[in-house]
Order: sequence, then C-alpha cells, then structure tokens
Amino acid sequence: MAKPFFAYILLCADGAYYVGHTDDLEKRVWEHEQGGKCAYTSARRPVSLAWFQDFNAREDAKEAELKIKKWSRAKKDALIRGDYHGISLAGKKDWEEHKGRRELRARE
Repeated sequence: MAKPFFAYILLCADGAYYVGHTDDLEKRVWEHEQGGKCAYTSARRPVSLAWFQDFNAREDAKEAELKIKKWSRAKKDALIRGDYHGISLAGKKDWEEHKGRRELRARE
C-alpha cells in the first residue's frame, strides 16, 4: 500500500491558522512544534493539529492545501468542525461580501 500524503491545518498560539501538506504528518507537526523549519509557526508556538485529511497522491494534498489557504477564517473553522454545510454557507457569504465591495467600487 502506498504511503499517504496529508493536507493539514495547525492552530497557532496567537489563534492564527497555518495550512500545509506533508507525507509524514506526525514528524511535520513535531517540526512545527520545535520551531526553526517554518518562520511562520516558529513565531507562533505552541501549535496544535486542528484538522487533517489523507490523500493518495502528493499533488492532491498540495492542491487541497492551496485551496484551503485561500479560504476565509469562517470556512476553515467550518472545515475543522466537520460542518460541511457551514463551509458552503461561508463560501456564499464570502461571495456576497466580495460582490458588494465590487459594486461599491463601481459606483465610485
């Protein structure tokens, strides 16, 4: 059986999220906790694993990482809770806010 790859979200001490991917989740979380390998999380320790999903291919884990990084805080919170309906609602809210800002700029 092939070794899995993972997309993951860490919760940092300052409340920020860090999104990444790896082929060794336990080792990578430990590296984040130790500091020195990632400037973002090194300055925000301690960190804790908030969410992860396994994938069969590195490309799929990387694609999930890049997609989640673009999400709003509300969508990431819903994903961590396992609230898939909430992810959809947060996405709609994000779109409505974006559309509203775009319409305001058009009027200026």
